[in-house]
Amino acid sequence: MKKNKVIAGLSVLALCTALATPTLATNSPNGKLYNENQVYSVKGYTDYTQMVNRLQQIEANSQGRVTLEVVGQSNQGRDIYQARVGTGEKVVLIESEIHGNESTGTEALLSILQYLGSSNSPDAQKIREEITLVTLPKMNPDASELDRRGNDMSWEEVVAAFPQLADAAGPAWNYYNNAIIQDRDYNGRPGFDVNRDFNPDLNYVPQASDFPGNSSKAGWYITPESQTVRDVYKSLQAEFGKVDVFIDLHHQGQYYVEGTDDLVTMSLSADFVPDPDTPVGAKYAQYADNYNFEFSKQLNLAAYNALQSLGENSPFNNITLYQQNLDLPGTALGSFALNGSGTVLFEVRGQSHTLGHKKKGQLVKAVETGLYGIINGVVDGSVEQLDASDYDSIPKTAYRPGI
Repeated sequence: MKKNKVIAGLSVLALCTALATPTLATNSPNGKLYNENQVYSVKGYTDYTQMVNRLQQIEANSQGRVTLEVVGQSNQGRDIYQARVGTGEKVVLIESEIHGNESTGTEALLSILQYLGSSNSPDAQKIREEITLVTLPKMNPDASELDRRGNDMSWEEVVAAFPQLADAAGPAWNYYNNAIIQDRDYNGRPGFDVNRDFNPDLNYVPQASDFPGNSSKAGWYITPESQTVRDVYKSLQAEFGKVDVFIDLHHQGQYYVEGTDDLVTMSLSADFVPDPDTPVGAKYAQYADNYNFEFSKQLNLAAYNALQSLGENSPFNNITLYQQNLDLPGTALGSFALNGSGTVLFEVRGQSHTLGHKKKGQLVKAVETGLYGIINGVVDGSVEQLDASDYDSIPKTAYRPGI
C-alpha cells in the first residue's frame, strides 16, 4: 500500500463535525454526495423513547446477562442509560450520540447488546466471559431529540450551577447561541458541543479563569452529559483499576479516500493528543505513565482489518484515517487516552442534515463490523499481536476528490 500524506487543510475544529461539502457527483461505489436542496428524513433511526423501550426489552430477555441502569440525567431531565454485559476483567466502554445528529452508533450498540444478551453461541459466551462491555447509547438525548449537534442548555444555566463562573470573561468557546450550525437554528435555544467539555483531570472543578478557552485546551465538565460519562468512567476505574478501551461513535462530513474520487465510508483514529513523552506533548507529562498510543493504534487496526476482510470491492473497503497530529484534550477521547485507555474514534459518513437515514443499513453495518473487530481482538488477545506501525499505512482522508 502506498504511503499517504495527511491533508493538512482539515482544521482541528473539524473533529466530529461536518464541514461545508461540495455538491459534486462521484464515481464512488458507495453513492453520490448529498443534494443540498433536499430535506432528509431521520425517521428510520431509533428515537429516545424507542431506545429506552428497546433497552428494557433487551434486559428483560437476556436472563440477567444485560443490566440496565440510569446513570445520570440530561440538562432537560432525560435519563441517560448504561447497558452492561459480560463479567470479564477487560473493560470496553463505548458511547454513542454525544452529538445528537450522529445516530448510527446507537443502532449498532442496540444490535450488539441484543446479540450478547440473547445468544448462547460459543462466540457470544466467550465475549461475555472475557470482557465487561459497558455502553452509553444516545448519551446526549436532548440533542438527539432536537436532531442537532449541541445539547439543550444555556450559559445562564451553567452559571447557576457554578456561581464561580459569573466573573468569567465570556461563555465557553463551544457554546452555540444565536447561530445556525449544520442547518440547525440555535437562536433562542442554545447549547454546547458536549464533546469539548471533557478534561483529563477527572476531578476538575470549573474556574472562571479557564473561560472561554479554545479547542486545544481542556474542557470543564460543565454539562450534565459530560459529567455523567466522567462519573461512569471513574466508577469503572474504581471497580476494575482501569478502563482498557474507550470507543466514541461519531459521524463526519463526506470526504474522499486520498488520491481517488471514492467517498469514505468511515474514518478511524487513535490520535487526539500529542504523546506526553514528546516535546510537543510535554504539557501532559503527568499522564505519561498512563498513555499508550501503540495500543490505541492496535485497536484501530483491529477495526480496520475486520472491515477490510469483507472484500476489496465492498463499500466497507473505503476506510481511512481521520486527521492526525491533533491536540484536543477537551474531547472524551483525548481525556481518556491520557488516563490510560486505548482509544478509537469511529467517524461514519454523513450527519442527519446531509444523509438523514439514507444508507443507514450500510453505515450501521460498518460500525458493527469495526466494533466486533475490536471486541474479538481484545477477547482473544490478538489485538496486541498487531504491528502498530501498520496503522500509519491506512489510507488517509482527503477533503476533495483526486488529491
